[in-house]
Amino acid sequence: MQTLLIILIILASILLAFLVLIQNPKGGGLASGFAGGANLMGVKRTGDLLEKGTWIMVIAIMIFSLVVNILGPSSGSGGSGLSEQINSTAPAAPILPTEAPPATPQDAPQESDTAQ
Repeated sequence: MQTLLIILIILASILLAFLVLIQNPKGGGLASGFAGGANLMGVKRTGDLLEKGTWIMVIAIMIFSLVVNILGPSSGSGGSGLSEQINSTAPAAPILPTEAPPATPQDAPQESDTAQ
């Protein structure tokens, strides 16, 4: 079921990309200064079907994504993926030495030379 929904999301995304690329621009931004009066009111009503198709594909992708999230394998485990990642990547406390290393006779200061 989850694989089918993922395939539907991919197909809807590809179809959405084609629908967006097919649409004519409505003459905004830099292109409006050079186009003259042809794009003054935008494109004619030929884009209604493409615009409705675009909205349908966007809504379908959102619904399919929500359904995949609800039906996903993490819904039965009782914990979210984010909390598991936070717990698994928590840094461990540094281990501090409990005893000082023993001093060697060469490291010890010689008081007989400094006392005189």
